[in-house]
Amino acid sequence: MNRWETDPLLRVEHLTMRFGGLTAVNDVSFSVGRGDITALIGPNGAGKTTLFNCVTGFYKPTRGRLAFAREGRADASEVRALTRTGRRHARLASGDVYLLERMPDFEIAARAKVARTFQNIRLFTGMTVLENLVVAQHNALMKASGLSFLGLFGAPSWRAAEKSAIEKARQWLERIDLVDRADDPAGALPYGDQRRLEIARAMCADPVLLCLDEPAAGLNPRESAQLNALLRGVRDDHGASILIIEHDMSVVMQISDHVVVLDYGALISDGTPEFVRNDPRVIAAYLGVPDDEVAP
Repeated sequence: MNRWETDPLLRVEHLTMRFGGLTAVNDVSFSVGRGDITALIGPNGAGKTTLFNCVTGFYKPTRGRLAFAREGRADASEVRALTRTGRRHARLASGDVYLLERMPDFEIAARAKVARTFQNIRLFTGMTVLENLVVAQHNALMKASGLSFLGLFGAPSWRAAEKSAIEKARQWLERIDLVDRADDPAGALPYGDQRRLEIARAMCADPVLLCLDEPAAGLNPRESAQLNALLRGVRDDHGASILIIEHDMSVVMQISDHVVVLDYGALISDGTPEFVRNDPRVIAAYLGVPDDEVAP
């Protein structure tokens, strides 16, 4: 059995997102396995980024449930019971569950521990490389500073939190091989280094689920190989699950445990990379073949 079936971290159930008369995502259901790298693929306009925006709270879906079991293994009947209460979070007997469709984006990031990157790099280009990683830990730093008061007076709790944040930032700089550029402006880095820095910044928030929107876009083969190694390390060494939108099939097929395919907002395939690679519906979607011409 696969982890997305036996130990789902996120269950997307009948998700629909409409913008007026346009249905961008239409009744999509799938699961993200705990400890898996799950790739979300499909032609341009298939609804991938819209689905991401629903998972991360930027959009409130028109319909559907996004059950996120941050800890434990949420029982389906308990999740249904939580849904009927109108609440957004509960510590159930089978696990710690959040209903993401009921939460704003900042709560999804801070409480459910879901982090994301975007298609367009959104680093703080005027800050140094190190500062970009430290600022990602602002929740812990603000708590330690007593909302700035203790920080102004250099309280021990603040100094300890600041030291810890810098140490974590330096560990990630070593991981992405940018220690020598720690004091350089982030905007001065080459494109591939900026991509890896953005992922490291997201990981400084200690996410349970890391959502990456086309991280390999614009990378050359060497940079793609570095990205693959980084993502495997995020999963294997840090225990984070990854949900990734990607058009580079060499990246998808090399690192993914599970592939989900959308076309015109609908789910057309869901399974292992090998299964999806050979699915005639996927081949037809990418080649533009009409449905009635798909080979049996």
